Amino acid sequence: MTSQVAQAYDTLVLRHPKLVLVALLAVLVFFAYYAKDFRLDASADSLLLEDDVDLQTFRKMHERYPSADLLIVTYTPDQDLFSDPSLETLKQLREELRKVGSVDSVFTILDAPLLKSSDQSFTEMINDVPSLEKGGIDPGRAKEEMLNSPIYSELILSADGGTTALLLGLVEDQAYNALGQSRNDLRAKKRDTGLSAKESQTLKGIEAEYIQTRDALNEQRSHDIAQIRDIIEPYRAGAELYLGGLPMITDDMVTFVRNDLTIFGGGVLAFLIIVLTVIFRKLRWIVLPLLSCFYAGLIMMGVLGVTGWNVTVISSNFLALMLIITISMNIHLIVRYRQLRQDHPDDDQVALVRTTTHKMVKPCLYTALTTIIGFGSLVVSDIKPVIDFGWMMSAGLAVTFATSFLLFPTLLIVMGKTKSVPAVKSDRFLLPAYLARLTETQGNKILLLAAVLTVAGAAGISQLRVENSFINYFSDDTEIYQGLKLIDDKLGGTTPLEVLIKFPDEPDDFFTPEELAEMDPYERQLELEYAESMADAPEYWFTPDKVQRIKEVHDYLEGLPEIGKVLSLASAVRVAEDAIGEELDAMLLALLYTKIPAEVRKDMIDPYVSIEANEARLFARVLDSKPDLRRKQLLETVRRDMGEKLEFKAEEVTLSGLLVLYNNMLQSLFSSQIKTLGVVMLGIAIMFLILFRSIPLAIIGILPNLLGAGVVLGVMGWAKIPMDMMTITIAAITIGIAVDNGIHYIYRFREEYAQTKDYVETMRICHSSIGKAVFYTTLTIIIGFVILVFSNFNPTIYFGVLIAAAMFIALLAALTVLPKLILMWKPFG
Repeated sequence: MTSQVAQAYDTLVLRHPKLVLVALLAVLVFFAYYAKDFRLDASADSLLLEDDVDLQTFRKMHERYPSADLLIVTYTPDQDLFSDPSLETLKQLREELRKVGSVDSVFTILDAPLLKSSDQSFTEMINDVPSLEKGGIDPGRAKEEMLNSPIYSELILSADGGTTALLLGLVEDQAYNALGQSRNDLRAKKRDTGLSAKESQTLKGIEAEYIQTRDALNEQRSHDIAQIRDIIEPYRAGAELYLGGLPMITDDMVTFVRNDLTIFGGGVLAFLIIVLTVIFRKLRWIVLPLLSCFYAGLIMMGVLGVTGWNVTVISSNFLALMLIITISMNIHLIVRYRQLRQDHPDDDQVALVRTTTHKMVKPCLYTALTTIIGFGSLVVSDIKPVIDFGWMMSAGLAVTFATSFLLFPTLLIVMGKTKSVPAVKSDRFLLPAYLARLTETQGNKILLLAAVLTVAGAAGISQLRVENSFINYFSDDTEIYQGLKLIDDKLGGTTPLEVLIKFPDEPDDFFTPEELAEMDPYERQLELEYAESMADAPEYWFTPDKVQRIKEVHDYLEGLPEIGKVLSLASAVRVAEDAIGEELDAMLLALLYTKIPAEVRKDMIDPYVSIEANEARLFARVLDSKPDLRRKQLLETVRRDMGEKLEFKAEEVTLSGLLVLYNNMLQSLFSSQIKTLGVVMLGIAIMFLILFRSIPLAIIGILPNLLGAGVVLGVMGWAKIPMDMMTITIAAITIGIAVDNGIHYIYRFREEYAQTKDYVETMRICHSSIGKAVFYTTLTIIIGFVILVFSNFNPTIYFGVLIAAAMFIALLAALTVLPKLILMWKPFG
């Protein structure tokens, strides 16, 4: 502190502690009120890349091919699926599901149009399409047709005929869709050309209304999903049923986030009480840190409520992290105060607190800033939830620092000075003293071991991969995992890949080259003019050449081992061809489009062609649980083969769908890792230079802290643990938090060395004083992160375990490698 700031702090805070507490209480009441607006967001938007070009393509594509959200109920009866009891049970289940508010339609094997299981002519079937429910259909023939159907096989019926899917189309909220479209258009304009003041205000209003509408929709969906689960529960007595689909996953993710917040907050709080009790064994040193944690946590929840900042799956552990870091800072203050209380027993309480805050504010400020840099480095990532997590924790750390130097000292002054001086007891934790002796006697071996671990870590880092299966994000005992696995194994895969084929706008598509060659020039001119005039007529768009090209792409995709079910116009055409026993010519294709019932056309043709855009859409599902799936390689292979094997021009083919967006996010992890590490290292180096004004001390402070992050990233590489949206943050967060140990240790070492002028003696003193505080704080951090293993979200579990391991390694490095480098380098003269 400068003298002026110190005097102002002493006057305004330490001399008027009760007034400060009243002011802090008023602030708490204000933000506690807005904590009611604290929101959770597990929507797909929260997992997307900012400014992803493919995301814009994806949204435009779904404007042309709108599709309602879909829930899937898988049904595997104990009896034969096509037996009368199983079909009757299926019918009852379907009728109950139709009564759910959000459900617009339910499609099952009972409703599937059947063209080969009836003895009617094709013309008769067009007017009245048969199905299992209409009667007159032999279940055995129906089963055989569905098993061999290009549409139904592995869509609503598994290849073994034992599992079926009930497809629940959900009611679309048109107002919500319109708001989303308006929001996306304004955001795109903001990125491209910027917005006027009026447009910016409009965007702000639309975003607020969009969130409000989304929350209401999610609440309704959550209620209806719970109702669906209640409906299917009694049917589990005679069958195996699972609920799947993106709306269910989103709803369950919100539940996971809520549970994680409760488990992390409550679990961390319980363990920290135990740790504080074991370390200090005095009520005030348990109550004071916990009050600071409660205050900082509630203030931050209020900040998130005021700003409308939503917590996502990635940032769901922010509350636990704030508790951990707040406790850590408070432990440093407690240890310093207790030491001063012992060394200066005659000083009054205000003097003791003043000395404690004056001595600790500088290292605590720099540790807060370096930790902010660690979390703040995440904002240079390309991944939206990671960016939000970085900003959120940076703001939380500012709240933590303010709380530690406003609430903690004023409460301590009001509570008064204890009557007796703490007696000097033998250490209950022997690790710091042991590490001091080890560093003194085996320092060179420690440096050699650190070098070996660094090389091994670097080798492991070179093997890091980003391929990860979404299904593996969840524990195998969750319904999300079990439902996704069943759908992946038996019903054609999970993650969608969509291929758009753009046809050239040429009227001679109506005729083959041979037909044109047989015409005289006058006739050819008339025919081409007629064809051009009819080009936009739907019944004339379906030419054999276009259908053949779609079939080629369909068969190619279906032949890839990573891809399960493929649906396209070719699927419907092949069903019709199989029914009449011949390929469809132009006339029959036109008949197929114009004569079939509107509902059938809506389901089987309209989702796969856009006559206005002159393009076809193929919808494929990737086997996400396939162990050797390589998404980037798969997409590159499809793009290459569409040109080389199927002879499409690059501009005629577009790959889209969730697979592309998910792959983009995964591939961005490497660049994001490099960016975040670069920013955190640069920021921390600057902090060390400002604090110590010494390049050697900056290097000494940074090197040991790289060890923990490097070793853990190396372990991830060697163990084939893939990087994901959470593990990408490990290195930056570990360095940002672990460097606090180095700052506190070096700061105290410089202070003590000025008295002793003996490096070895100073090291011993530091290990017995600040070394204990470093050990205590790191212990609380490790325990806090280990609590994350109770999450249902596997990336959160990896995040907790790996950071805990990295912090333990960083602790050992801070109390061995760092002091050994100081002894070797002698930076203080």
